Amino acid sequence: MTPTVGTAVDVPTDDGTADAYLTHPADGGPHPAVLLYMDAFGLRPSLRAMADRLAGAGYTVLVPNVFHRSGRAPVVELPGFIDPGARPEIFQQLGPVMRSLTPDRAMRDADAWLRWLAGLPEAADGPVALVGYCMGAGLALRTAGTFPDRVAAVAGFHGANLATDGPDSPHLVAGDITAEAYFAHADRDPGMDAEQQERLAAALTAAGVRHRCEVYAGAHHGYTQADTAAYDAEATERHWAALLDLLQRTF
Repeated sequence: MTPTVGTAVDVPTDDGTADAYLTHPADGGPHPAVLLYMDAFGLRPSLRAMADRLAGAGYTVLVPNVFHRSGRAPVVELPGFIDPGARPEIFQQLGPVMRSLTPDRAMRDADAWLRWLAGLPEAADGPVALVGYCMGAGLALRTAGTFPDRVAAVAGFHGANLATDGPDSPHLVAGDITAEAYFAHADRDPGMDAEQQERLAAALTAAGVRHRCEVYAGAHHGYTQADTAAYDAEATERHWAALLDLLQRTF
């Protein structure tokens, strides 16, 4: 792995300044850029470590706090090890924050993240890649369809509610996506059941999007997050292999 440099940064948005984490190879040169969308638990040491691992593979990675309107990360107090089953109050606190991030607000922010990366000396010119975890998978999908000319690849892992029957479901932007896509579902995730999986795959296929959708057997929602009870080491390594393969093909 390439040595990396990670720093806390502030990114201007239409709705104020957002805190974020930027990490990139230590050589300082321009590298392909990746916008990494957080899960609901947000910016914390384990997510920074994931971004650092991605940077070590040769990428410049930005991880914004998408809940910046509610404060700097962490927006709620988190234990070192997160077990929502044992600590239901965590999601009780996060629920209103998550609901306040409407699709319109999220895409205004996405424009800000992409513009900021475009002006970053450490980021190579051209389209970026998107990767999202849990709720971040939906943000990545929506961003790929909203800004197709700025996105070369999009990946989502253990995303929930990606293809609902609601009028603002993320999968409805599939017809505008030009990036290559990869989505890996957890087969024990009630938030992304077989019906939604099929609906997402059908939408991508109908739109002519080059894509692959897979189901990770035995995995739970959140399987890549090492500081949570859902963590699955085998599924996580499979995710790394798939993600890096996608990036190597598209950059």
